[in-house]
Amino acid sequence: MIESELVRVYQIVKQYQEGERNFVGINLNEANLSRIKLSQANLSQASFMVANLTAANLSGCNLTGANLNVARLSNANLSKAILDRATLNVSNLVRADLTEASLIESLLIRGELIQALLSQAKLIQANLNGADLREAKVEQADFTYANLSGANLRAIFGVGTCFRRADLRGANLTKADLPKADFSYAEMRQVNLTHVNLSGADLSGANLRWADLRGANLAGANLSEANLSGANLSGSNLSNTNLVKASFVHADLTQANLIQSDWVGADLSGATLTGAKLYNVHRFSLKAEDLKCEWMDLSPNGDHSHVIQFNPETLRKFFHQSLPTVQIFIDAPLDFESNLILMKIYHKLSQVYPVMNRPPSVDVDYRRTTLTFSVEREEHLFPLACMTIFPFDDSSATQKNIITLMKRIKEDNLGKNRKVQILTAMNQVIIKANDFKTLVRENQGKSRSAFFKSATQTLLKNSSQHSLIVHSHANFGKRFDELSTRQTDADLTLNSRHSTLPDFKQVIDFIESFDYLS
Repeated sequence: MIESELVRVYQIVKQYQEGERNFVGINLNEANLSRIKLSQANLSQASFMVANLTAANLSGCNLTGANLNVARLSNANLSKAILDRATLNVSNLVRADLTEASLIESLLIRGELIQALLSQAKLIQANLNGADLREAKVEQADFTYANLSGANLRAIFGVGTCFRRADLRGANLTKADLPKADFSYAEMRQVNLTHVNLSGADLSGANLRWADLRGANLAGANLSEANLSGANLSGSNLSNTNLVKASFVHADLTQANLIQSDWVGADLSGATLTGAKLYNVHRFSLKAEDLKCEWMDLSPNGDHSHVIQFNPETLRKFFHQSLPTVQIFIDAPLDFESNLILMKIYHKLSQVYPVMNRPPSVDVDYRRTTLTFSVEREEHLFPLACMTIFPFDDSSATQKNIITLMKRIKEDNLGKNRKVQILTAMNQVIIKANDFKTLVRENQGKSRSAFFKSATQTLLKNSSQHSLIVHSHANFGKRFDELSTRQTDADLTLNSRHSTLPDFKQVIDFIESFDYLS
């Protein structure tokens, strides 16, 4: 260090020790300031180009707009410092402490931040293009809208880090440990996420096209509407993830763990799923053209205890399922009063019959009302029909038909497993029929509107979209000048003089077209 520079540094240190904190715009380019202590100083607009600030204490300093290009700041203490709009391009911040520092709109292009401490730091809209952050601690750091394209983020770690709408194109996050991170709507094309831990993370709407996610842990993450087209997810853990409306076009999901994930509305066109674990994963409303899958693991623990092989036909059937439904058509438009009573009854029934876990969709036109109930498993179609018809006068006839069908199914040479599933589900309703009946009476009141006395038709649809009418009132679809005043007691016993059973062969065909793996 030349003499004039020594004098200048000595003067600054002396002023600081005497209580001076205002060093706005100071020029210390190329100065040797290693281990200098300027905590809480105002160094805004200062210039430290190529300066040596190794192990300096700059905690709490105001360095807004400062020029620190190519500066050496390894092991420096910059905790709680303000570096908004500062330039630190190609600077050395190895093992620097930037805890709670503010670097909003700062420039850190090709900066070295290896093992830096960035917990709770604000790097909103910062430019870290090509920066090296290997093994940096980023707990609750905020990189919203930051440019991290081409950055080396290998093995960075921290809970709750925010990368919302950040640009991470081509970044390397191999072995990063970022549980509960927020990558929502981030640009992540061709990012390397091999063996990363993103459990519980939010990647909704993120663009992950051609990303490498081999062996990644995404358990419990939210990837709804994310674009994973062309991504490599082989061996990744996607259990319990939200994949609703995500795109997996031509993605590689070989031996991926998708146990209990939700991918309703996802696009799997051209994807590879050989060896994937799909226990308790719904296959409704999927785009699944040109899938490649030789075998799949459907065991609860993913231990290959239930492996199925596919040919093109069985693969197509497996991935082209619709949600089973019970539809009740009522020959009358739904009025406000009847709607209140009906929804109250269905709410009460749902509390004692968990299968009825969602309200119906309701379609009303000038002369007819349609109630549509969806159910997750097809063996619950018949008992759900018994439950949902309860508020109507047609309940007795409908329930009688279903009970009669159950007796014939019990005697029929239907597959044992399927028969047991259907009869077990039905028995859960039969043994509590009187309790359900009482509950409906209590909530329906003494006066019953014409709506509940109207003719009905009950139709079941299975996952293959095959339908079965289990009951249709003799007057259903006919027009009358006025409703009959004759009414039967609403005792909901399974007796009716007007009950036409569906053709039993049609019933068996309907059951045999159930999802063969459910």
